[in-house]
Amino acid sequence: MPVIDLTKDIDNLRLTITAQFAAPVERVWALYADPRQLEQVWGPPAYPATFVDHTLTVGARSTYYMTSPDGEKFAGWWLITAVDQPSRFAFDDGFADQDFNPNPDLPISHNIYSFDAQDGGTRATFLSSYDTAEGLAQVLEMGIEEGATLAINQIDAFLAS
Repeated sequence: MPVIDLTKDIDNLRLTITAQFAAPVERVWALYADPRQLEQVWGPPAYPATFVDHTLTVGARSTYYMTSPDGEKFAGWWLITAVDQPSRFAFDDGFADQDFNPNPDLPISHNIYSFDAQDGGTRATFLSSYDTAEGLAQVLEMGIEEGATLAINQIDAFLAS
């Protein structure tokens, strides 16, 4: 399984996941840059994603939704805040209504995804931080640890196919 560590830092409002992929950095970057590839692994297997808009360009807004096994759609958005291809990108990730308007009642995560060549593959660090302890607690209660781990653990198989 690619996920090798998951650390909750409640005091600093952070969740960090570390993963090791068999593919080179450029291939992992390509997965995150291409919406058709990204939607194959964004979200746990039972909640596949569909990206409506996506580009890794500073200032770009991505929109997506995940579909539950019952067909219910859960919308979200990204605002890309930094890009250093192929080693790092940063984005804010929030929940949205069905028209992709941000949902002010749910927390926004501030994310930095970093990719480093290591052991013939890629060491990835996924850092998510939150503005409040309540926001972090809310996503933990929603199952972000399990969902993110299931999603990331799909990546090696997808990259190998």
